[in-house]
Amino acid sequence: MIAHVLRLYPAAYRSAHGAEIAATYRELTAGEPLGSRLREGAGLAAHALRLRLGLGPAARASRVLALAYPFALAVSAAVCGLHLLRWYAALVSSPTPLGVQLRVDLSGAWGALLVSSLIGCVGAATALTGRWRAGVPCTVAGLLSFAVAAVVSGPAFGDPVVTPTALALTAAVVLACPPDRRQEAIAAGRAGTAGAVIALVVVPRAAIDAHAVPWVSTDYGCWPVLVLAATGVALTWRSGSRGGPELGVMALVSPPLLAHVYITARGETTAVLWLAASLAAAAAVIAPSAGRLGRLGRPGRPPRSSTRHL
Repeated sequence: MIAHVLRLYPAAYRSAHGAEIAATYRELTAGEPLGSRLREGAGLAAHALRLRLGLGPAARASRVLALAYPFALAVSAAVCGLHLLRWYAALVSSPTPLGVQLRVDLSGAWGALLVSSLIGCVGAATALTGRWRAGVPCTVAGLLSFAVAAVVSGPAFGDPVVTPTALALTAAVVLACPPDRRQEAIAAGRAGTAGAVIALVVVPRAAIDAHAVPWVSTDYGCWPVLVLAATGVALTWRSGSRGGPELGVMALVSPPLLAHVYITARGETTAVLWLAASLAAAAAVIAPSAGRLGRLGRPGRPPRSSTRHL
């Protein structure tokens, strides 16, 4: 298998390091079961594809992906969690006996959607704790299996195009981030912010479904996207930047949440586009001011106006 994997590497890199990669692979997988060999081979294949796409650890795109990585995981967990909540609310409110309804829901493509959502949630949470070797494959498997099940279920799911495409793009963002950058992103403290995004998206929806708070309209499902835009502004304030990198990252990881809006709005594309454009414009206006406040609020750094005459 390693000979086929090596062909994925660029020719120059394969000539320089191919023998070393093959020897290391054989040493690591000697006597290991098939699952371990496939996992190591998949890791090498992903590395080869990243090199072909110019996504080495030192590439500028890799730095952007490192910023996006924890929030792509957060969006994955949030979207999968929202799907599980929607299913649970429908299950509880259904007049059909619970056992019968549960058997029906867990059969066929709809059952695959639920299992995929659960896998995606568990995988994203695992990866955000720093255990990316188990969490990233689990997250990607959950997203891609959800996308396939959505296509197969067709009208039963209601969106066999937009949601699968959005989930596949997010899976690509998670996979494209180089492994050393993944650990760097978690160590930089962004995992906590990503966890807050999950909580802010899922907990209010769970509270509404449980009738723990007064009912509010969620006809267009805009709250999750609003949380993401506010997160971009908050990150801009914390970093003291002008908002470009942070807002760009939020735009990069937003497709699954926009797809959720599309489903909630029953396929009204115009509503989704207006929401995305409005939030993007508002964040672009607010973020520079937030970054300026963040710079002025840092200890030991005087306001710019006070340094002009020094």
